[in-house]
Amino acid sequence: MIKKFYLFAKKLKIFMKYSRKIIITGGAGFIGSNYLNRFVVNYPEYLFINIDYLTYAGDLDKIKISDSPNYIFRKEDIRNLVSLEKIFNSHKPTDVIHFAAESHVDFSIENPSIFIETNVNGTNNLLLLSKKYGINRFHQVSTDEVYGSLGHKDNPFTRNSPLKPNSPYSASKASADLLVRAYNKTFGLNTVITRCSNNYGPGQDTSKLIPKFLNNLLDGKKVPLYSKGENIRDWIYVEDHIDAIDLVFHKGTSGEIYNVGGDCELSNIKITEILLKLTGRDKDFIEHVADRLGHDFRYAVDNKEIKTELGWKPKVAFDNGIRMTLEYYQKKFQK
Repeated sequence: MIKKFYLFAKKLKIFMKYSRKIIITGGAGFIGSNYLNRFVVNYPEYLFINIDYLTYAGDLDKIKISDSPNYIFRKEDIRNLVSLEKIFNSHKPTDVIHFAAESHVDFSIENPSIFIETNVNGTNNLLLLSKKYGINRFHQVSTDEVYGSLGHKDNPFTRNSPLKPNSPYSASKASADLLVRAYNKTFGLNTVITRCSNNYGPGQDTSKLIPKFLNNLLDGKKVPLYSKGENIRDWIYVEDHIDAIDLVFHKGTSGEIYNVGGDCELSNIKITEILLKLTGRDKDFIEHVADRLGHDFRYAVDNKEIKTELGWKPKVAFDNGIRMTLEYYQKKFQK
């Protein structure tokens, strides 16, 4: 009897009273799923509506809170405006947090069009509907790659740095960011943008550097390192990133941009050496491959605004974060 009542209540959860009903796009992806797993539990007074098309990077097994009464999943493509509007019309969302994106630079070089269709047209569809349905807040989750590339001695990018994207991926994200800005300035839509550095942590797709290299090394295979591995990235543990997203979503100033960095710049060769040591491999497991086309040399962002205005700072040191990541993939790959 109790089980039947629970199932009945679950079916009726759409009709419950929630203080906010938030569309989460891309919630089956790496960052989106981490966000949902934390905040569906933290905010039982909110309804979370996860929209994901379940491409190669989307995996519902990453969602650990799928039975929660304040969580709903809808498989949908943000490129399909008609189907997307049916979700807005039926669920009457109050807010949107937009994670969904094609995000792999190498894939964007192979097929730029899908990045324009998803990251630009898909974002515009969400903005059109957000304007039409009176969304209270639209949060665009973006990337530091929109700023372009830095040299060794250059100061980190600020939120006022010019946008100089160099890959089809970063160009598509910069275009989406500019659309968000335009909807804020022209139509008065309440928007915030967060631009984050390279994420890592448990659950990341194995097309990305750290899980790909861990997968290879744990399996006794070599890792494909671009050129000499001198390119530098700022790394942030995914849990620190979702903390920043939640903070900006709730307290960020409308129309503003917040850079989110891990204060942890490491070259790709340094990352590789750390992973070799953690997995008990030596440098013979490195295979130097031809460099990526248009490979940005260095990314780094100035966190000043989110630190001073909102009191955020990264909590997880890289040494701790990478060990937790290794433990996750050891369990995953050795099953």
